[in-house]
Amino acid sequence: MANGTHTLEVWGDFACFTRPEMKVERFSYPVITPSAARGIFDAIYWDGLRERQGRESIMRPYFHWQVIRIEVLELPRYIALRRNEVKDKVPADRTLKAWMEGREQPEPIWADGGKDELGTDQKGRTQRQTMALKNVRYRLTAQIVPKSGFASDYGKFNACFERRAKQGKCFQQPYFGCREFPAFFEYLELPDVKAQPPAALDQHLGFMLYDVFDLRKDAVKDNDKPFITLFDAHIRNGVLEVPPFDSAAVKKPGRP
Repeated sequence: MANGTHTLEVWGDFACFTRPEMKVERFSYPVITPSAARGIFDAIYWDGLRERQGRESIMRPYFHWQVIRIEVLELPRYIALRRNEVKDKVPADRTLKAWMEGREQPEPIWADGGKDELGTDQKGRTQRQTMALKNVRYRLTAQIVPKSGFASDYGKFNACFERRAKQGKCFQQPYFGCREFPAFFEYLELPDVKAQPPAALDQHLGFMLYDVFDLRKDAVKDNDKPFITLFDAHIRNGVLEVPPFDSAAVKKPGRP
């Protein structure tokens, strides 16, 4: 760990960081978004408390990851894919728990067919064209930002992440935008003289998706609406510097 930050080198065969303005078809940004990078760190180590208030499920995170820098190690290359996307959603937690405990009969989500063929109200699947990235590799640098009341645990959080990342542990498989595109990672001790230099890439990406959650909140409800934030992204010499979430460079929606 250098100056309270952690660095991962991540790579994979495919990736898709969908541009929201493309609507139906999936067209990837040429580089990983800060929210996708944060998701990789979360998959390795995230800590918080889930509680219920009536019918609502509330998550109280102890900290959030602030992505600082994204280094592009391989030039972006696109590949056209046609993917089948299931329209139905996984049922609520209570239904899943009942299935696991054997109190109810599990009902599969069918990829093909609808009410006429299956006798259910399932919507089946739809085919979508995807412009994805292939053979991606990045070097990600991020740091832990504790929530109010947990600043004293800062050292413990850092030690837990470093231990888990060095051993290749994760709570779930990290992925590049879509779960079918797994991401593999390695913890880096900096400075590393053998580290691969960033690719020769200079590009102005315009407004790029920063995140879909309000990282400042101390509690997140399951039914919270997305909190879309954007920032003006510039890749210079293969490096994308990510501004802090609280800075004015991150465009946030107004609150009522």
